[in-house]
Amino acid sequence: MLRRWVIHPLEALGVSIIYFVFSILPVDAASAFGGWLARLLGPMTRAGTTARRNLARIFPAMREAERAEIYSLMWDNLGRTAAEHPHLAAFDPYRENSRVELAGLEYIESFTENGRPALFFAGHIANWELSPLAVTGLGLKMNLVYRAANNPWVDRLFQRGRKALKSELWPKGSTGAKQMLKAVKNGECLAMLVDQKMNDGIPLPFLGVEAMTAPAAADLALRFDYPLIPARVERLKGARFRVTFYPPVQKPETGDRHSDIAAMMKTVNEILGDWIRDRPGQWLWVHNRWPNE
Repeated sequence: MLRRWVIHPLEALGVSIIYFVFSILPVDAASAFGGWLARLLGPMTRAGTTARRNLARIFPAMREAERAEIYSLMWDNLGRTAAEHPHLAAFDPYRENSRVELAGLEYIESFTENGRPALFFAGHIANWELSPLAVTGLGLKMNLVYRAANNPWVDRLFQRGRKALKSELWPKGSTGAKQMLKAVKNGECLAMLVDQKMNDGIPLPFLGVEAMTAPAAADLALRFDYPLIPARVERLKGARFRVTFYPPVQKPETGDRHSDIAAMMKTVNEILGDWIRDRPGQWLWVHNRWPNE
């Protein structure tokens, strides 16, 4: 009761004030301010401890100074991503002088030009909100599955900002699962962020360390014959980005459904791992992705 009627409203008030400040600033100024604010305050949080532990686990041979640089870049990227949220419409990749470069559109067009839908996957890398804009800008309907914020007041604020994505958004859970199946039956595109822990997932290597991995992306791709297309977002400089699409993940055909799902998700984890190792300061290291022991 205390959390619902006191803590959550106070949290939402604080977030709303910061969100408003970001919204009235120009895009570049908001992005820079958000990065500075996160670099200042982020290391004081419990999430900072998780990020340091994850970095030490994945890069044990790396010098401490290098890990510290990645840690700082992570907070900068996270703060910028939050500050860019009220300005998502400004990142339309099809507008003149866009802030977003596009590459690999042929991998979308080769499947969708005949009306066939696709399933896109990405991770919490750079500003992960941007890749749907590249798909909906082609006139395709996109359905996104997301993890709702713990604070419902804050979640509603974020959902208003995501209207610029011109996509249907469904929370993870039974409601989201039903809506996903409905979208599949209607022949619509889906998108998922697949780099977070799922306690009842399947154990697979992620950045070289076993982690519980959600199988839904491969399961849907195999069950409904959707091409599973990697969608990478890179922060190039400040509030400028590149979104790249890659060839679909190859589908195994062993006849063993569980084995095929595991094989596909192993490939997905490898793809995400390559992106993260390439730009480690742009991934969400604060997530409790691996067991603590």
